[in-house]
Amino acid sequence: MSAEEPVVCSRCGTRQGDDPAQALTWSTQVERGVRRWLCPECARTHVRDIEGKLPDEYW
Repeated sequence: MSAEEPVVCSRCGTRQGDDPAQALTWSTQVERGVRRWLCPECARTHVRDIEGKLPDEYW
């Protein structure tokens, strides 16, 4: 989470706030060299898909 690039959820488009404690609740994944972020709500919703390593298009 660098200061140069804003962190945006790849599923719903939510932007990460300025609260450092809230920043710890976000999830990231790197697939084919592309970093994708998930907000806490989307990560909770899709936790089984993530653990099962299902491609995003099947969520």
